[in-house]
Amino acid sequence: MKYPKLRELMFAIKALFKGPYTSKFPKVPHRPHQNFRGRPKFDQENCVGCLACENVCPVGAIEHKDSLEGSPKRVIIHYSDTCIFCGQCQAYCITQRGIRLSSEWELSMFDRKECAESIEKELVLCDCCGEVVACKDHLIWIAKEIGELAYSNPTLYMSRLNKLGLSDEDVKIAQEYSSRSDRMKVLCARCRRKTTLTTEKK
Repeated sequence: MKYPKLRELMFAIKALFKGPYTSKFPKVPHRPHQNFRGRPKFDQENCVGCLACENVCPVGAIEHKDSLEGSPKRVIIHYSDTCIFCGQCQAYCITQRGIRLSSEWELSMFDRKECAESIEKELVLCDCCGEVVACKDHLIWIAKEIGELAYSNPTLYMSRLNKLGLSDEDVKIAQEYSSRSDRMKVLCARCRRKTTLTTEKK
């Protein structure tokens, strides 16, 4: 017959007076360790809709849908039932605060639709062809980050001026009037190139 070790006896005696070592869940909510990697959550203020999180997600748990009807917007969706909580979305977020791992760990649900969390960002369209340029917050964030260098790109500084309310919204269409002044608007890369080449020929 094997006798219990002294260490095991010590733990048993302590448990009699102090109670069990385990937590009191579910009566008391469990608090995970500070380094615990729970469900990633978007931050409406700091997310700029750049889609860096979607590009680095190894399992495709993040996707986006662009809607151009009415007020153009981009919906970014995170699926917690597919997520492996690797933390790549947080590590590669360009603002470092757009999406962060939370301490949420109770993710059991009867309906898989409840596993989807989404965030909406306003889109900026090309003034010429109407194609998507980027999210409004993304352009403003880039302009702030590069400072005075933003004035070398009309799309960036026009986005910044629009944010400050200093731009003139009543502008001509660049496709019809290919003058130097008509380049001073928000254009996609393709239309920017066309306008520049046409202006140089004149």
